[in-house]
Amino acid sequence: MTLSETLIPTYRQMLKGLASWLEKASEQVDDRDALMAARLAPDMFPLSTQIRFACLQAHEGGHRLSHQDFPEALDILLEEGRNGGENPGSMTDALKRIDEAVTALDAFVADDMDKAADQPLALELPMGLAFDLDGKTYARDWALPQFYFHITMAYAILRQQGVELGKADYVAHMFGYLRQPADA
Repeated sequence: MTLSETLIPTYRQMLKGLASWLEKASEQVDDRDALMAARLAPDMFPLSTQIRFACLQAHEGGHRLSHQDFPEALDILLEEGRNGGENPGSMTDALKRIDEAVTALDAFVADDMDKAADQPLALELPMGLAFDLDGKTYARDWALPQFYFHITMAYAILRQQGVELGKADYVAHMFGYLRQPADA
């Protein structure tokens, strides 16, 4: 399985799942925009940031593996996420960011991403940490774990705030593979 075959469908299905969780929240919670400021713990980022960072991770993986510079829109998304505690935005804003991330996935060229599998990749973080990886290691040990962390935190915040979600909501993409009874 190639990097693009692993990352692009994973990002797409989980981001679409996240959008459906937010739509459920819209139906179940009176103050949807206040929900965007909810946190699991005082020292954690709020729901709005978890959503923005999940979107950012989906963009970032494709850009890094394609050896593309990050567009200015990603800097804006990063700053929105960092400032999510003071300015959480609205449910509408969050759904827009998810749509933008899903749409951006279509722009990545699979061959560009896949060629990076064995190529060196430097991951430099703002706090001065730098990691030397190859594309496969980056995808396995950074891109997917970071993405799933933020997706899972968003799910947990929604559950903590009383949104009725279950395992079937988390893995809704699996229902496309559901075996039908032989007599159906």
